[in-house]
Amino acid sequence: MSRTVNCAYLKKEAEGLDFQLYPGELGKRIFDNISKQAWAEWQSKQTMLINENKLNMMQPESRKFLEEKMEAFLFEGVEPTIEGYVAPKKD
Repeated sequence: MSRTVNCAYLKKEAEGLDFQLYPGELGKRIFDNISKQAWAEWQSKQTMLINENKLNMMQPESRKFLEEKMEAFLFEGVEPTIEGYVAPKKD
């Protein structure tokens, strides 16, 4: 049986992640408070951010930039700015 979480992003009960996908305290917070659906939405945004900003994930400043955008997206509802992208309206 899958676990459910009160998703901070979706603001409702939803299926939780199967295991902690991100390290450290932030990873624990994500595991405890973010649903599979919200994580999948973030992964899509993450890919666009990496490509648009030509991030090199071997560089600490690129990882820090992406982590800040991830935390803002998942927990504060801040849509990342991606040139030419218009977010679909939420239901």
